[in-house]
Order: sequence, then structure tokens, then C-alpha cells
Amino acid sequence: MKRIFYILSVIVLLMSMPYKASAQEDYRFEIGGGVGMTGYLGDANTANLLKYPSWDAEAMLRYIINPRLALKTNFYVGGLRGNSADMTNVFPNNKSFEFSTTFYELGEMFEFNFFNYGIGQTYKKLKRFTPYITAGFGLMLWQTDGNASFSVNIPLGVGFKYKVSKRVNLGFEFLMKKCFSDKLDGKDLSDPYMIQSSFAKNTDWYSTMTFTISYEFSKRCEVCHYKE
Repeated sequence: MKRIFYILSVIVLLMSMPYKASAQEDYRFEIGGGVGMTGYLGDANTANLLKYPSWDAEAMLRYIINPRLALKTNFYVGGLRGNSADMTNVFPNNKSFEFSTTFYELGEMFEFNFFNYGIGQTYKKLKRFTPYITAGFGLMLWQTDGNASFSVNIPLGVGFKYKVSKRVNLGFEFLMKKCFSDKLDGKDLSDPYMIQSSFAKNTDWYSTMTFTISYEFSKRCEVCHYKE
């Protein structure tokens, strides 16, 4: 948790730094989607994030604050799976556990671009590509062993954007998501060793690695002429 709050603090600090005022980018919003791969870390897989990969699909709406900052609302649907059979850890009575589930997630993300992202207007020093860092929060729903569960998560990650044209963007994003529940891999693995632990510590993680394509719309009014 200390690392999470440290990273969030750094992002907030970067976003609060003074930004040189200039005309806004041409478009305010960006809509798109993507597909990719998920990974899981928990009681049924403690070491290798990519050992039991599954799939994900994303729909997203991004509000472009300026060439450096953006807010993104996203909806994910994806699969997660794991198997404890190959683990070195031994569960009580030598039991092994396997699970597979589909999750649904709604989240809000803050993005900080390392470069002024855009095309044209050379005085702004715009670049048609940029890496970025991102963090936020999410709400997720899933079902394992016939039991539906709900939890909050904290996603942290990095990404890369590339402008194919003035309104079309390609992207890649990797997120690690801390799920504030230990039932992501099923009720049997919520506390397999019967050891009481804190709510924050005894939890599962999962990742999404998603390739996206998006389209910008809703042109800004750079010079507004107002008459009564």
C-alpha cells in the first residue's frame, strides 16, 4: 500500500506542476476501444504473471484536458484464470485449486503524457507520440464457482500513444490492478491457510495489456466571438 500511495502522490505532484498556457488542442474528446491479454497473481499463481494468460476487451472515452493531461473513463470485460497444481507452496491436505472467471470493470483514470501530444502547431512543440503514466480507481464484478462478487480496485500503469493522423490514435497500455478482495480466485482460496490477515494485504492482483485505437471529436472553440 505504501508503494501505491507513493506512486499516486508522484502523479498528483506532476499533474499539479505549472503548465505553460497556450491554445488548447483541436478536439476535446476521444472515443475508442481495444483488445489484449490479462494476467493474474494470487493464491493460485504467486510468481509468474503471464503463466495463465487470458483475454480482455476495452471501450473507453477520454477527455483531453491539454497536450499533457487527460481523463479516461473505461469499461473492461475479460477473463482471468489460475492453477495452483504447479506451485511450490503446499496447501493444507495437499489440495490444489483451479479457477476461471469473467470480470466486468468500470474505471476512471488520470493520464500524464511525458511529451506535448499532438500534430501541427510547431510553436507548441507537439509530438505525434508519447509515453505516459496513469493511475485511478475502478469497480469490478465477477463470478467464481457460481458466487458473484464485487470489489474496488486501484489500477497503476504505463502506456504509449501514437497519432496516425490528426484525429486517429493508436495506443498500448499496461496496468497492474490491486483488487481489494481475496475472492477473485474463488471462495476456497480466500483464506486457504486459515490465517487472519489485514484487508489490504490479503488480496489478489491482475493485469491488463491492451492495444487500442481511438478517434477524436468535439472540436474546441479556440477563438470564441461573443455578441449580445
